[in-house]
Amino acid sequence: MKKVESIKELKKISFELRKKVLEMTFAAGCGHPGGPLGEADVFTALFFNKMNLNPLNPKDESRDRFILSNGHCAPILYACLAKQGFFPEKELMNLRKMGSFLAGHPERTLCKGIETTTGALGQGLSVGNGMALAAKLDKKKHKIFVHLSDGEIQEGQSWEAAMLAGFYKLNNVIAFIDVNGIQIDGYSKNVMDPAPVADKFKAFNWNAMEINGNNFEEIFNALEAAYKSDKPFAVVYKSVLGKGVSFMENVPEFHGRALTKEEMEKALPELNKSINELSK
Repeated sequence: MKKVESIKELKKISFELRKKVLEMTFAAGCGHPGGPLGEADVFTALFFNKMNLNPLNPKDESRDRFILSNGHCAPILYACLAKQGFFPEKELMNLRKMGSFLAGHPERTLCKGIETTTGALGQGLSVGNGMALAAKLDKKKHKIFVHLSDGEIQEGQSWEAAMLAGFYKLNNVIAFIDVNGIQIDGYSKNVMDPAPVADKFKAFNWNAMEINGNNFEEIFNALEAAYKSDKPFAVVYKSVLGKGVSFMENVPEFHGRALTKEEMEKALPELNKSINELSK
C-alpha cells in the first residue's frame, strides 16, 4: 500500500471520504453519517499512512488488523476500503441494500478487508485481544488497531477486555476511542458519562493519550507514542460529530439518520469547497 505523507493530501482524502459517507447513506436512505464524518481524519491517517495493508492480498499474514468495534460507523470504513482498492468505489452506493456485501454493520464473510463482524457493541476489543495474543504466541510483529466510541464503552465487556490487555501487556494493541460526546439517545453526559476515559484505561495498566482527533499532527504524535509503548495504548480522541458540514456539527440528530435531499443540497457544496481548496 502506497503511503500518503503529505498532511494536505491526507486532509483532502478525509473530505473525499466524508462526501462518500453522505452519498452512500443518502442512497441507502438510512445509516449513521455523523460519527463517520468526525472520525474521518483518524481513519485517513490509519488507512492511508500508518497501517500495513495490501488490497491485492487482503489475507497477508504480515498485515495490520483493524477492528471497527462501533460497527454502526461502517460507512467510513467502507469508504476507506473502497478508496484503497479492496472493492470498486461504485459499490458504496449499494450500502444496506438487499444482496450487497456492504451491510449496515461490517460482515467479515461478505466484504474484503473486514477482519471481524461487529455491530453488537462492546465486543471488538475482546476480539482484538485474541488476535494480539495469537500474534505474540506466533512472534508476529503486526499491530491490532481497535476503534471504539464513548457511547460504546458503556458496555461492561469493554472494561473486561481492557483489564485483560493491560494484565498481559498487549503492547501490540492500539485502541482509538472516539469521544464525540453524542450517542443515539443524545449527549453522552446525559445518558451515562464514561469520563474520564483516559484515566480509566490507565487504571487498567494501559498507556493513554488524549488528543484532538480532527488534527493530523496530534494523531501522528499519538501513533508515534503508541508504537514505542510497552503496554497497550489508548488514543482517546475528541472529534466533532458531523465534522465538515456546518449544520451537522455536534447535532445529536445526525448520529443515526441519513440526510434528506434538501440537506444534501446544502452539505455537498460545503464538502466540495473544502476538497477544492485542498486541491490547490
